[in-house]
Amino acid sequence: MSYRVLLVGGGLRLLARTLFDSDALTNAGDCSFIDALEVVRSQSPDVMLIDLSSADALDAIERVMAERPTPILALDPGVLSRHEAFRALALGALDVVERSPAPAPEFWQATARRLTMLAQVRVVRHVQGKLKRLAAQEGPEAPFPLVAIAASLGGPKAISQVLRVIPRKFPAPVAICQHISDGFTEGLAHWLSTETALRVQEATHDLTMEPGSVYIAPSGAHMLVRPEGKLVLDNRPPVRGFRPSCDLLLSSAAEAFGRRCIGVILTGMGRDGARGLKEIRERGGRTIAQNAETCVVYGMPREAVQMGAAEEILALDRIGPTLLEWVDAC
Repeated sequence: MSYRVLLVGGGLRLLARTLFDSDALTNAGDCSFIDALEVVRSQSPDVMLIDLSSADALDAIERVMAERPTPILALDPGVLSRHEAFRALALGALDVVERSPAPAPEFWQATARRLTMLAQVRVVRHVQGKLKRLAAQEGPEAPFPLVAIAASLGGPKAISQVLRVIPRKFPAPVAICQHISDGFTEGLAHWLSTETALRVQEATHDLTMEPGSVYIAPSGAHMLVRPEGKLVLDNRPPVRGFRPSCDLLLSSAAEAFGRRCIGVILTGMGRDGARGLKEIRERGGRTIAQNAETCVVYGMPREAVQMGAAEEILALDRIGPTLLEWVDAC
């Protein structure tokens, strides 16, 4: 099967000439940012590749995701700030990758594989464009409650919606593993810090967590939680293709915090995080999976539900308020 790709942005047609060397993708055409919605309406592409070389790109993403939801991969050429890349994700782009001024053929080969994957994702309309808890195991009491969150495709926007309702004096730290392209976790932390009252930072090795703070697992390292509330960065090989691994974060949180841990698994493709969420529940912690109706991709949460790892299956807008309720009882 061949998926039809619409190229959006001034220079993409020339830059991406080698994108269609394989039979997996065909060119559905190219257009300007202003014309993107009209071309999507007329051509119905399977996936879009949009260059973030102008603020008009964000307007194009917003219009398309409000009117004709289509999987979008955004290319960040470094012309705008990294904050704009995360605005693209918040508006509905599924993923973002960094491109150089003259990408090598290997870059386009990797991009072709990513577009093929994204073309198979069911996306949803973005209104922003319109506007039996189990018995606890014995063990030493953790110093404070912990919220551990796993997410993948669609995660940045989902995470921002969860954190937005949590006040600065939240009595627990929040540890997050988000699958995202290498080099974007620091930008994710900066962007989330503008979306929430909590303090947000990319995690560093041997950092002691504090309540009211959010810690993002950095690119290229597993983030683990220790009983005294410290974060450890681990360079072991990827686990089932991922580093950082959601399973490793959630499993270490289960072991270190036991019944004082709350695990959350948000939108994402695949199954990473489901086993770790189940460990949290088995050790007496509380667990949430995002429901299918509000997920961009109902993969990771579905796997958790099927494994019996989720105590509650909640719409995205109910997750933050539920965390506020639960953390007081931890």
